[in-house]
Amino acid sequence: QVQLVESGGGLVQAGGSLRLSCAASGSIFRISTMGWYRQTPGKQRDLIASITAGGSTDYADSVKGRFTISRDNTKNTVYLQMNSLKPEDTAVYYCNINQPQLRITSWGQGTQVTVSS
Repeated sequence: QVQLVESGGGLVQAGGSLRLSCAASGSIFRISTMGWYRQTPGKQRDLIASITAGGSTDYADSVKGRFTISRDNTKNTVYLQMNSLKPEDTAVYYCNINQPQLRITSWGQGTQVTVSS
């Protein structure tokens, strides 16, 4: 079982920036796809950014051009740099690791991001 620990959430004003971090345990990080999801009360958890083991990235339209996902395989950590934050970015943000060949997927505990107007 892979454990993921997120950090970096908090309260920020609209237009501000935050950087989320997600540290993974174990040895499969470098061969896994990492994703950042977010969820608001009563709604489903949505994928907003992902990065493959090879470094290819993909973004939801709602965050494209504002958020950047990156990874540091030497630290088993994935990051989400969030710029130009909007009130609608307010959510609990979750980190996910996915290694389908090993049938491993796991979630972090979530970190709250609140953007005030």
